[in-house]
Amino acid sequence: MLPTTLSHPVTSPDVLAEIIGAPDLPAVKKQINFLDDHCRRFIALSPLLFIASANGDGLCDVSPKGDAPGFVRVLSERLLAIPERAGNRRTDTMRNVLANPHLGLLFVIPGMRETLRINGRAGIYRDPDLLEAMTYQGKQTRVAIGVEVQEVFLHCGRALVRSHVWQQETWPPADERPSAGEIFADHMQLPDITCEVVEEHLEESYAKRLY
Repeated sequence: MLPTTLSHPVTSPDVLAEIIGAPDLPAVKKQINFLDDHCRRFIALSPLLFIASANGDGLCDVSPKGDAPGFVRVLSERLLAIPERAGNRRTDTMRNVLANPHLGLLFVIPGMRETLRINGRAGIYRDPDLLEAMTYQGKQTRVAIGVEVQEVFLHCGRALVRSHVWQQETWPPADERPSAGEIFADHMQLPDITCEVVEEHLEESYAKRLY
């Protein structure tokens, strides 16, 4: 039976090292602090990344960003830019960046087991030439997140291998997946916002207001 409370915390790096052990030399040496040709190619082929950020109080957030491969632009070996496309205007990541510039990025290429991890310092920018270059389907992004690269490394594929995420035969059937409409409606608790209303809004948004 799973516990309902947790009572055996690990509270120091030394204890953690005793439990897990030290990383081997390749795991340490694989980390670099710039974007080489391999990283540039990986980013150019990635249509999806996840951004981890935290506000001034340390409250963390992870947000997906997706678009056509190459939507993230490498500006130099230590600088990249991520367009902020149309969304729900919560601006969680950007508000976090204003309070705490440290970001973690995870780039994904469909079908590839390994992912690319980048850590760095971020800011919000509206340089006209950059925003113009990031125009897609006739819509120009209003701002971009610029990231000064500090750490870069390829993450091994164990998690994706274990999850079988790219094997479609392991995916749950459509009728067993969670209903986004039900989740949104139940969480919002707003009058006249039903599952059906939410699902209709979502489909209309995906079809007509991606950019």
